[in-house]
Amino acid sequence: MTTRKPSQVSTRAWQRMLSGRRLDLLDPSPLDIEIADIAHGLARVARWNGQTSGAHIFSVAQHTLLVEAVMREQMPRVDISFRLAALLHDAPEYVIGDMISPFKAVLGGDYKVVEKRLLSAIHIRFGLPPVVADEVTRAIKAADRGAAYLEATHLAGFSISEARRLFGRDPGLAEPVVRDYLTPWTAARAEKQFLARFKLLLG
Repeated sequence: MTTRKPSQVSTRAWQRMLSGRRLDLLDPSPLDIEIADIAHGLARVARWNGQTSGAHIFSVAQHTLLVEAVMREQMPRVDISFRLAALLHDAPEYVIGDMISPFKAVLGGDYKVVEKRLLSAIHIRFGLPPVVADEVTRAIKAADRGAAYLEATHLAGFSISEARRLFGRDPGLAEPVVRDYLTPWTAARAEKQFLARFKLLLG
C-alpha cells in the first residue's frame, strides 16, 4: 500500500496591505505599492527598537521627515527629486520593519538584497530612478547620519561624544525645528505629516 505524502505548502512571501494590495517581497511590483500603505506602516514602526524617551514611539515616518529637513539644511538648493528620495529612503521598512544597524550586520547580504529590491520598486512607482545616482545616495546618507545624531542625543540616551563618534556632527537645525521633530508624535500625526510632505515633494 502506497503512503500518501501531504502536499507541500509554499512559503508565503507576500503581505496583504490595508489598501487591499498584495506585495510580493521577492518580486515586488511598483503597481502593488501605495503611498497610503507606506505612510500608515512607517508611522507605526519604531526607530531604535523603541528604546527612546517620550510618550510615543519615535517612528520611521517621523525619522524620514527629519532626514529630509536635515538635507534641506545641508543642501539648501537641492533638487526636489533628491528630497523625495530622502523622504522615501527608509520606505521598505513599511514591509520589513526597522532593524537596527548592528542586527543588519549580523544578518548580512540577504537582507540588503530584499531591501534594495523593495526600494527600487518604490522609486519606480513614484517616478524616481530605480537606483539613484551616487551623489544622491551620499547626500541622503549624510542627512541620515545627521538625523541619527539628533535622535541619539535627544531621545536614545547617547552622550554627545558617543554620538559624534558613531554618527558625526550635529547637523545644525534651528532649535524650533529640532524641538518639533524630536518630540515623538502620535502615529496619526506622523502618518498625516508624512503624506502631506510626500504630496508637496511629488508636485
